[in-house]
Amino acid sequence: MAISFLKTLKQDIQTVFKKDPAARSIWEVLFCYPGLHALWSHRFAHALWTHKLRFPARLLSQCNRLWTQIEIHPGANIGRQFFIDHGAGVVIGETAEIGNNVLMYQGVVLGGTSLNKGKRHPSIEDDVVIGAGAILLGPIRIGAGAKIGAGSVVIRDVPREKTVVGVPARIAGEHEHLLVDLEHARLPDPLMDTIQHILDTQKRITDHIKKLEARSR
Repeated sequence: MAISFLKTLKQDIQTVFKKDPAARSIWEVLFCYPGLHALWSHRFAHALWTHKLRFPARLLSQCNRLWTQIEIHPGANIGRQFFIDHGAGVVIGETAEIGNNVLMYQGVVLGGTSLNKGKRHPSIEDDVVIGAGAILLGPIRIGAGAKIGAGSVVIRDVPREKTVVGVPARIAGEHEHLLVDLEHARLPDPLMDTIQHILDTQKRITDHIKKLEARSR
């Protein structure tokens, strides 16, 4: 048990180096990464929660929130190689489920939309990237390898390896399944793509009309 716990901690540290090029030393990671501190605190709080020690678990999660500005309910299930970059303002609800190798940025909310005590928060599959300020609501499922654009509001399931952006979020395209992908600036913009398509079509029609008019003279 202790060996498994230490192995998990070591893997968490390695994940920081893998997903943040700003990480320079093990001491910097250990002392200067609130996302890592929040994750470790949550792992302990979650263990208390699963052993029915609900009040100590909630108390620890609140202390974690005050210290890191990251709120993770102790009931949430989080997999391996999870990394919260920067972290401030992140909220992860009680019935949220997060798979392996998920990258999440500051201000992300995995929130509920129901007063029922059952499943009411999102499920995030493996290798998902969630951009800063994104809000995911309800018992939706985000497929493996999907990317959520910064500031998006997601209220429906997202298929695997799809990119969604906007409010409400819509599928903007498909991408290669990558384990680590930081190229957020390359996310497609479905609105601008649609406008550009309309403009291109209009230009082709205008050029065709001009050709017909020239022939009729």
